[in-house]
Amino acid sequence: MPDRTRAPKIREISNLSLPIPQQYQLDNGIPVYAVDMGTQDVIKIEIVFDAGRPYEKKQLVSRATAELLKEGTKEQNAAQIAETIDFYGGSLSFPVNLDTSNIVLYSLNKHFDKLVPLLAELLVQPAFPENELQTFVRNNQQRLQVDLSKNDVVAYREITELIFGSHHPYGYNSYPKTYGSLEREDLLQHFRRNFVASKCQIFLSGCIRPDTIELLNRYIGRQLPVGEREVPVFPSDVQSPLHKKIERPGTVQTAIRIGRRLFNRSHPDYHGVYVLNTILGGYFGSRLMANIREDKGYTYNIFSTMDVMNHDGYFYIGTEVGNDFVGATVQEIYKEMNRLCEQPIGLDELEMVRSFLLGHLLTMLDGAFNAADLLKMYVIRNVPFEAFTELVHTIKTIQPETIRQMAEKYLSKQDHWEVVVGV
Repeated sequence: MPDRTRAPKIREISNLSLPIPQQYQLDNGIPVYAVDMGTQDVIKIEIVFDAGRPYEKKQLVSRATAELLKEGTKEQNAAQIAETIDFYGGSLSFPVNLDTSNIVLYSLNKHFDKLVPLLAELLVQPAFPENELQTFVRNNQQRLQVDLSKNDVVAYREITELIFGSHHPYGYNSYPKTYGSLEREDLLQHFRRNFVASKCQIFLSGCIRPDTIELLNRYIGRQLPVGEREVPVFPSDVQSPLHKKIERPGTVQTAIRIGRRLFNRSHPDYHGVYVLNTILGGYFGSRLMANIREDKGYTYNIFSTMDVMNHDGYFYIGTEVGNDFVGATVQEIYKEMNRLCEQPIGLDELEMVRSFLLGHLLTMLDGAFNAADLLKMYVIRNVPFEAFTELVHTIKTIQPETIRQMAEKYLSKQDHWEVVVGV
């Protein structure tokens, strides 16, 4: 019997590597990345289209198109599709992010041949019913009204719009009139342009059978049109950072967002800033948490994060505090940023961050589905797989002075936008 009175030994994480997928190509040119390391007879297929905001001709049309894909085809309505998925024990979802529109199917291998034709039908002949579009518009207009009553939502919308601009795909915000302007023809045009083989990648994971690729090729590789690739164009207007306060009388807490534009994963400083962000506010033992939550007691939660997209990225700090502590909290945030710029981090703290980050990466590699998600992130952002090894190396070897130099470069107060929403 194990001795429960003694903690287990702490072991160093020494070997972290991204699994190299098997690669295939369907008849219409779609690349397929397969992570065959499952122990259960289950498979996950994720189909990723470059069909997000950078490829829109009208604001919000990418989200509306992805949402309404599941609402039926020319042959079956949404209820019939859902019933078929349930009957065969599958799960179908349509996650949307800024850059891509994804379709995720979980299936038992023995029923994969029944569900792939349905998946292909959704991709080849979706119906986009007018009544479902109007329901989508109404529901999102109502949800938006609720969201806009929350200070943290308003602050997030404001900081991203300030950083990128109100006409940038990563910066524009939705309004009731934006939803109201959507028409069925907008969705059809977006679908025809973007849900094509030339803008598609497929990721398989789990227990992959020999006939899985053949089934994909039969139903998707020979039915989905090739189409044309498209290079997105982004507005180039750059403005100087400013501080903005939005008065919201009667609210109990004030939302604070402080941030700046950064870069995507291809930038040479990405790995160093990844470590720097963790130290500042990227985990529970971070500097911001230790100071502003644990020592000062100004807030329950405070964090910093790097949001990385395919073509750009940004960094921001977020928290909600009592109205009496707004000024002091902002002052302490800049104090912690400045401390990282001026003083190299201690070795004990750095070792803690190293251990946290390596453990976090280890969980991201735990199992076929997680490993495929991590691999997908590198593929769709056009980053070579070797970058994962470089990230691990940076975490293990980065020195305090390098971190200080990164802070000096990216945490200067004058480079950051500041948004305060509340009393």
